Amino acid sequence: MIDVDIGLPMDGRVVPVRGLDLRVDDAPHPLELAHADAIAAHWRDEQAANPALYNGRLILQREMQVDNGFVRAVGHEASFACFLWWRKQTEQLGACHLFGYPVLVAGDGALVAIEMAPHTANAGQVYFAAGSLDPSDVIDGCCDLAGNMRREVLEETGLDLADAAADPVLYASYRPHKLTLLRVHRFAEPAESLVARIEHFARTVAEQEIARAVAIRSADRSANRYSPAMLPILDWYFAAMP
Repeated sequence: MIDVDIGLPMDGRVVPVRGLDLRVDDAPHPLELAHADAIAAHWRDEQAANPALYNGRLILQREMQVDNGFVRAVGHEASFACFLWWRKQTEQLGACHLFGYPVLVAGDGALVAIEMAPHTANAGQVYFAAGSLDPSDVIDGCCDLAGNMRREVLEETGLDLADAAADPVLYASYRPHKLTLLRVHRFAEPAESLVARIEHFARTVAEQEIARAVAIRSADRSANRYSPAMLPILDWYFAAMP
């Protein structure tokens, strides 16, 4: 089924993207203004349950659309508290979330992901090293998706995407109100080596966001506790393998 407002299938099917226009409005996010009290109350509950949570800033989209493979979105700066509150809402109205997924491929064909540490908001979930767009990713009023991907991978794994061969095609995977933009990055090293490097890096940083690195060799959904955004990407990647 196609989401007529967005222009993409709603089942997460991976499709190619021709271009991006990810603008950022300087005004506060309307959702945060409209629900400030509820967001603050929810944040107090979340922080009471997990004091390690940090209420940083991110870019949360107000609207997005894909037309003939061209992604257009308008985002606003918002608090992490606002994002956490929004994603708990059943209808998830008033906002949408667009984020980049650098798909790390090892020299032996395995995918390399991370499992999030117990103190994080996504504790125990396995997904590619990634994070929401944030104000540091905004250049001349638009989001720099490639810069976001490189920064997040470097911060979480110590790997530099500049050392990998990036596939020329950008892809999208859409589930209602959430758009994943993904690009395959191929490293020469085998998965075992990349996993060891990531886990060594994780032990050396002051704030460990990851519990471990994970080599993925099949689309078996039961192999790990995958983030929902991972599942259609695993199906797509391993279906294309010889």
